[in-house]
Amino acid sequence: MLCFNLNNAYLYSMTTITIQVPDALEKEHDETVRLIAAKLYEAGKLSLSQAAEMCGMKKWDFAEILINFGVNYLDPSVEADLDHA
Repeated sequence: MLCFNLNNAYLYSMTTITIQVPDALEKEHDETVRLIAAKLYEAGKLSLSQAAEMCGMKKWDFAEILINFGVNYLDPSVEADLDHA
Protein backbone atom coordinates (compact mmCIF):
# COMPACT_ATOMS: atom_id res chain seq x y z
CA MET A 1 0.00 0.00 0.00
CA LEU A 2 1.30 3.43 -0.92
CA CYS A 3 0.45 6.35 1.32
CA PHE A 4 1.35 9.93 0.85
CA ASN A 5 0.74 12.78 3.18
CA LEU A 6 -0.52 16.07 1.84
CA ASN A 7 -0.50 17.88 5.19
CA ASN A 8 1.15 21.28 5.20
CA ALA A 9 0.04 24.14 7.40
CA TYR A 10 1.87 26.84 5.47
CA LEU A 11 -0.20 27.69 2.42
CA TYR A 12 -2.94 25.24 1.62
CA SER A 13 -5.41 23.13 3.51
CA MET A 14 -4.54 19.56 2.60
CA THR A 15 -5.63 16.09 3.53
CA THR A 16 -4.12 12.61 3.58
CA ILE A 17 -5.14 10.14 0.88
CA THR A 18 -4.33 6.45 0.88
CA ILE A 19 -4.34 4.54 -2.41
CA GLN A 20 -3.63 0.92 -3.15
CA VAL A 21 -1.00 0.27 -5.80
CA PRO A 22 1.04 -2.79 -6.77
CA ASP A 23 3.88 -3.61 -4.39
CA ALA A 24 6.33 -2.84 -7.19
CA LEU A 25 5.58 0.87 -6.74
CA GLU A 26 6.46 0.87 -3.05
CA LYS A 27 10.11 1.53 -3.91
CA GLU A 28 9.01 4.31 -6.27
CA HIS A 29 6.99 6.23 -3.67
CA ASP A 30 8.43 9.69 -4.37
CA GLU A 31 8.28 9.24 -8.14
CA THR A 32 4.67 8.04 -7.92
CA VAL A 33 3.65 11.06 -5.87
CA ARG A 34 5.42 13.34 -8.36
CA LEU A 35 3.61 11.69 -11.26
CA ILE A 36 0.22 12.13 -9.58
CA ALA A 37 1.00 15.76 -8.72
CA ALA A 38 2.21 16.47 -12.26
CA LYS A 39 -0.91 15.02 -13.82
CA LEU A 40 -3.19 16.87 -11.38
CA TYR A 41 -1.33 20.07 -12.29
CA GLU A 42 -1.69 19.28 -16.00
CA ALA A 43 -5.44 18.72 -15.55
CA GLY A 44 -5.77 22.08 -13.82
CA LYS A 45 -6.78 20.50 -10.50
CA LEU A 46 -3.73 21.86 -8.66
CA SER A 47 -1.72 25.03 -9.00
CA LEU A 48 2.02 24.73 -9.50
CA SER A 49 2.52 25.70 -5.86
CA GLN A 50 0.03 23.09 -4.62
CA ALA A 51 1.56 20.34 -6.75
CA ALA A 52 5.06 21.22 -5.56
CA GLU A 53 3.91 21.29 -1.96
CA MET A 54 2.27 17.88 -2.39
CA CYS A 55 5.71 16.53 -3.35
CA GLY A 56 7.56 18.40 -0.63
CA MET A 57 9.42 20.39 -3.28
CA LYS A 58 9.99 24.05 -4.03
CA LYS A 59 7.83 25.39 -6.83
CA TRP A 60 10.67 25.96 -9.29
CA ASP A 61 12.22 22.55 -8.61
CA PHE A 62 8.86 20.92 -9.31
CA ALA A 63 8.46 22.96 -12.51
CA GLU A 64 11.79 21.56 -13.72
CA ILE A 65 10.67 17.93 -13.33
CA LEU A 66 7.36 18.35 -15.16
CA ILE A 67 9.07 17.53 -18.45
CA ASN A 68 9.87 14.06 -17.05
CA PHE A 69 6.14 13.38 -17.03
CA GLY A 70 5.33 14.95 -20.38
CA VAL A 71 3.70 17.96 -18.72
CA ASN A 72 4.25 21.40 -20.14
CA TYR A 73 4.94 24.15 -17.62
CA LEU A 74 4.19 27.03 -19.97
CA ASP A 75 0.64 28.15 -20.60
CA PRO A 76 -0.35 27.26 -24.21
CA SER A 77 -1.08 30.92 -24.97
CA VAL A 78 2.45 31.85 -23.89
CA GLU A 79 3.86 29.09 -26.07
CA ALA A 80 1.92 30.38 -29.08
CA ASP A 81 3.35 33.86 -28.50
CA LEU A 82 6.86 32.42 -28.29
CA ASP A 83 6.38 30.42 -31.49
CA HIS A 84 5.35 33.57 -33.36
CA ALA A 85 8.11 35.77 -31.92
